[in-house]
Amino acid sequence: MRRRTLLTGVTAGLLAVGSADAFASGRRVLHVRPGDSVQAAVDAVAGPGRTILVHPGTYREVVNVPVDKAELTIRGASRDPRDAVIVYDNANGTQKPDGSGTYGTAGSATFTSAAPGLTVRDLTLANDWLRADHPEITGTQAVAACTYGDRTHFENVRLLAHQDTLFVETAAPASFDRQYFHHCYIEGDVDFVFGRATAVFEDCHFHTLQRDVTFTPKGMVFAPSTARTNPYGILAVRSRITSGAEDAAYKLARPWVPSYETTAWPSLVVRDTRIGPGIDPLAPYTHMREQYPWQTMRFREYRNSGPGAVITVPENRPQLFPDEAALHTKATYLGDWRP
Repeated sequence: MRRRTLLTGVTAGLLAVGSADAFASGRRVLHVRPGDSVQAAVDAVAGPGRTILVHPGTYREVVNVPVDKAELTIRGASRDPRDAVIVYDNANGTQKPDGSGTYGTAGSATFTSAAPGLTVRDLTLANDWLRADHPEITGTQAVAACTYGDRTHFENVRLLAHQDTLFVETAAPASFDRQYFHHCYIEGDVDFVFGRATAVFEDCHFHTLQRDVTFTPKGMVFAPSTARTNPYGILAVRSRITSGAEDAAYKLARPWVPSYETTAWPSLVVRDTRIGPGIDPLAPYTHMREQYPWQTMRFREYRNSGPGAVITVPENRPQLFPDEAALHTKATYLGDWRP
């Protein structure tokens, strides 16, 4: 019950159906306070370049930002992301209220956005669904945020869940949607940063959770599913990885080749990052499926430090050469976009 204890410490925000009436459609800044709905504010946005200011409170709702809400900013009213929390508790295997089936992984997300040019900052996005509360459900993926718009920018955001916390996706395999996460905190256990977007994580903190299981690995930080035609997948730079579990209980990554996109060629570069003892230094990578071994994927490291980055078995830790490292930077991944 750790997650719910964490989230309920903030003043509760009761949802107000129809609270979009409180927002004038022409206003450029829409305020959301406890008792209002963040989704109602999103629905009320009438043009590009609007800002939604979320005041301190806990907003228990699902938020979906559609593609027509371009250049939208959603931000907490204070600079502390713990003050404003958007949280819900759907999982992959949760039955929809209308009886039409389960939500699936992407559908479980508390926060979803397809809008280009989205900025989210100074907020907490969380999914507090817990396996222990639902032993009857086998689809245990429970996403905090699913983003698949180009030029998505998260700044000073906390992303909290267990399995599949952050889904960095694209609208289609041929779309190389760019996403930038700066000074964010992301925690989870299984594949908790995953997807096929071109996603840069700079100065971020990844934290692996303790799990009440007897097997190892207990989970993996990254599970990229980069399209084969995309030269750039997930990049973590100048970040750190810590753990609430015992030493070597986690893997750094495994490749995700979806059954609906078997041509994927996952790409991950972790560089200039401090890796704590929670990551297995002997064998930091593993397979998701035997027919797609991690050794055939685009997994590389460069100038990492910390006990989880020690190279004891070189073939298990492919490294970039300096000339290759020059191609794996924020600038090359994001191209003409300068967030």
